Amino acid sequence: MNNQTPHKADQPFSILLIGTQMALAGAQKGLLDQAHWFKSHGHDVMVAFFYDKENLHEKWKGTVDFPILNFHAYQPGAGMLRQSLFLIRGVWRLWKLLRRRKFDVVETFTHDSNLLALPFAWLAGVPVRIATHRGEIENFPLWREKLHSWIINIGIADMLIAVSEQTRQKGIAEGVKPEKVIAIPNGVTPFDTASIDRIQARKQLGLAGDNIFLLAVGRLTYQKGHEFFVQAMPKILNRYPNVKAALCGDGPLYPQLENQIRKLGLVEHVRLLGVQSNVAPLLVASDVFVLPSRSEGLSRALMEAMAAGVPVVATRVNGIKDLITDKVHGLLVFPEDADALADSILQLLDNPQMMTDLKLAARAHVLHFHSTDGMCKKYAELMQALLTTHG
Repeated sequence: MNNQTPHKADQPFSILLIGTQMALAGAQKGLLDQAHWFKSHGHDVMVAFFYDKENLHEKWKGTVDFPILNFHAYQPGAGMLRQSLFLIRGVWRLWKLLRRRKFDVVETFTHDSNLLALPFAWLAGVPVRIATHRGEIENFPLWREKLHSWIINIGIADMLIAVSEQTRQKGIAEGVKPEKVIAIPNGVTPFDTASIDRIQARKQLGLAGDNIFLLAVGRLTYQKGHEFFVQAMPKILNRYPNVKAALCGDGPLYPQLENQIRKLGLVEHVRLLGVQSNVAPLLVASDVFVLPSRSEGLSRALMEAMAAGVPVVATRVNGIKDLITDKVHGLLVFPEDADALADSILQLLDNPQMMTDLKLAARAHVLHFHSTDGMCKKYAELMQALLTTHG
């Protein structure tokens, strides 16, 4: 189906990166990081999303040097019939783009974009089609999971890239053939924290000089397990009454967490900050980063905290076990255990030297093994190899 000329090794290629929704979250940051990297290495880059969840399109267009498209395939609050029409229109826009522009590579960043975009990329004759798997998806129907595995196995996607080895094993358990899925661990570009004044960052949060600040970053969903962090706070406060905590993010469990904070009498100690466009000052201001998730692919927020030199306490789940060696790069606890979470946070607060040792080891580990440059080089090598094979 492809009429394009054969591709030579190391020759620049054109790539379309497709996400489901424009939002301030890990998958989207990873997509934009890849786009910047491929553009800076001489490739022809275009980015597209099926819809703009957080009204970011105009802002993003003004800050990048590659095109970003919004297919307008979803409208919050629309009825089923209107929503179907939005989806058809969005997919039609994708199809027209694929027919008009002869991309060498299409990479999709979520299960939904894998399912929606890759069949059309295949029909349009795009030589290389890459799907990605970013971990467990809440409320993802079994039939869609099976359909997802099927389109990988029959070659609609050339390869499924998992963001961690644990996620690769999950993909295989879902039915993807082992030879069709490889692991390329997530990478991050460290924040410029050196230019941020810690004292000023803490003042902006209303923190006193003697306050200990605990931070969690992530969507307020069942997967992220924030309720166990809130539940752990009374035990922490019993020993350290000067502790303050904040949850950065938004989601369907915001009212539930707000109610839990009020019922536990934690209004003066735990804040819900909502979505923050720049978490770097929060990381600079924090003393411990907490990730209480029930499941993760390979948490970008956690890697950003480690790269920023913040000691971390996280749950022993999925890709986190690939990232952190317990008591070397951070402390790990089993999920859904508020007491264990509190005990590990207290263990850190009781041992300043441990905090220093863990954060230095964690920062070095992330910068060496999980850089954006290292990650993107592996993606580019795979794409070049597939292009050469197809050519």
